[in-house]
Amino acid sequence: MKLNLFLYGFVVLIWGTTWQAITLQQRSFIAPEVAVFWRFLIASLLLFIVLILFKKLKKIPKQAHLLCLLQGCCIFGFNFLCFYYAVHYINSGLEAIIFSLAVLFNAINSRIFFKQSISPRFYFSALLGISGIIALFWHDIYGTHFKSDVLFGIVLCLMGTCGFSLGNMLSVQHQKQGRDIFTTTAYAMLYGAMIMLSLCLILGKNLLPQVQVISQLSILYLAIFGSVIGFCTYFILVGRIGASNAAYSTLLFPLVALIISTMMDGYVWTVNAVFGIGLILLGNAVFFIKFKRLAWFKSKQAING
Repeated sequence: MKLNLFLYGFVVLIWGTTWQAITLQQRSFIAPEVAVFWRFLIASLLLFIVLILFKKLKKIPKQAHLLCLLQGCCIFGFNFLCFYYAVHYINSGLEAIIFSLAVLFNAINSRIFFKQSISPRFYFSALLGISGIIALFWHDIYGTHFKSDVLFGIVLCLMGTCGFSLGNMLSVQHQKQGRDIFTTTAYAMLYGAMIMLSLCLILGKNLLPQVQVISQLSILYLAIFGSVIGFCTYFILVGRIGASNAAYSTLLFPLVALIISTMMDGYVWTVNAVFGIGLILLGNAVFFIKFKRLAWFKSKQAING
């Protein structure tokens, strides 16, 4: 239990700060495809080096490499491409809030891929989450001056969140088949980087752009902390408590991201924003609160029975 709490808190802290790092990186106008490529190339190489040095790199079967390739597409490639583009349209803290809907995507995908039942309270949570997004962006989407770019940013964030969830499912499948989480993550990051490299070459992007020092530091932070340490910790947590429960970390790290965004970007908390954020977080919290109460109730029944 203590280890789970430590892993949970660590993920919240790391991922709560990565959104601002993405913003700082994109202010140097580095192409998102290039930024994602370097992030996961550095991350994968570092992880491979550590695994080789400590003799922890495991052999995986050929079919596992296909899953790693798919995982790389979903969670170390196109999903981050969506988030990197979205930061040009909406605030990084608000990106994190939308990303918190991963708990709902995980519930749906767990049902689709692993036949896990969906609790009736899921629908209430989904309603709260959707209502929260509408309230959060009410003035931009339904106001007198419709801003299509904001809507585009929201769609990109939702696509990125869906990709993250699909990557979660692939991680669960790896662990169900007894594969080493660090090894599969290293290969998935490498494949994700290679996919981004291919995209850069197709689009004719400059792989070595002149960028500010802050952008270079952001890439290193995202590669080392946001990717290697953050994702490995998260996937361990997924293996220990399940994808749906691990996604509860999304309850807290968006708040960390918004606090940082308020201090760094001058984000203004409007009444609509507070109400919308509250609805989204409440919708996610419904799972966690009910889960704990249900577990307590069942334990009492077992004792009394």
